[in-house]
Amino acid sequence: MKNRFSIGEMAKLHNTTIKTLRYYDEISLLKPIHTDINNGYRYYSTEQFEHLNTIHYLKELGFSLKEIKQHLENRDIDSFLFLLEEQKQLTEQKIRELERVKQRFQNRIMDIRTAREIKELEVPFIKEMKEKTIVRLMERISSEPELEVTLRRLEDLSNLSSSIFIGGVGLTVSLDHIKNTKFDEYNSILLFTEDDDLQSPLISTLQEGKYACIYYRGNHMESSMYYKILLNYIAENGLEIIGDSIERTIIDHYISKNKADYLTELQIPISY
Repeated sequence: MKNRFSIGEMAKLHNTTIKTLRYYDEISLLKPIHTDINNGYRYYSTEQFEHLNTIHYLKELGFSLKEIKQHLENRDIDSFLFLLEEQKQLTEQKIRELERVKQRFQNRIMDIRTAREIKELEVPFIKEMKEKTIVRLMERISSEPELEVTLRRLEDLSNLSSSIFIGGVGLTVSLDHIKNTKFDEYNSILLFTEDDDLQSPLISTLQEGKYACIYYRGNHMESSMYYKILLNYIAENGLEIIGDSIERTIIDHYISKNKADYLTELQIPISY
């Protein structure tokens, strides 16, 4: 059996490309056993099969070509164990990150499914809420463009990606504005987060306790009349408003083009 394989044969046998093998030659990661000086054709031998297999194996583990080259040049057990331990830690970190992303998806799926099952619309009710971690930027917002710009600023300041917070964005109306029935100006924008280890100077919490709430079909633009319904309910039941309201559009035009699907919740912290 011949022990000389062209670059095309080598690529086919190892499920790689000729371009890749040429690059490995250029960086001296895997050089052909022979190169014809007349036509530049590269040839490999069976002794190099394991060398290429090792490169593929280490690439699958996540090692860079530079790290692979260093290992193949040194072939030291201690340094190889160190590389494996380092890659193991990186892999564990990626797993934790993926678990957090998975949880965000799961929470959002449950959020939307629950929203679709809500029957009591435009009817105030009291809800007991646990303390929630949020990222909050205090800033005056009175228009849709200001909202979008402020949201981008909040994401930048917090090192967060907007893609993971679809439906997790809230706006707040100050206590003073609520009492003065001014509902068209917000005093902050916030993001709900499940990341317990998130580091940000904007980290805050929503207080635990009772909230007067109402659901309605619509977005932020239609909130005024529902604030009034909620305030009447609070007054009629002798409740006291003790903080800023929270306004969150759960389903909007980014999720459904059907306005009948839109859903927003207003929450106002209260005490008896």
